[in-house]
Amino acid sequence: MCGAKAGGPDASTIKPGETTIQGQVTRDGEPVTGYVRLLDATGEFTAEVPTSATGQFRFYAAEGTWTVRALVPGGTADRTVVAQQGGLAEVAIAV
Repeated sequence: MCGAKAGGPDASTIKPGETTIQGQVTRDGEPVTGYVRLLDATGEFTAEVPTSATGQFRFYAAEGTWTVRALVPGGTADRTVVAQQGGLAEVAIAV
């Protein structure tokens, strides 16, 4: 089991200049709980967080192209996201 805080870091801890990837995992429009993994451009595992009760997650990452993978009961789904230095990349994942 992952020791990370559900949903990733607290939103109040975001600092100007941080590169952030965040979003929500849903199924049929409803939030889904599970885990979300962050994979680098080569497909290597970088980080994992449990989703919050509302399916939300957050990662702090370096600038670049990432794959965000949702792992939930009964399904998985990948989304590619490009994170820009100091920016916020929003990702919606439907499984």
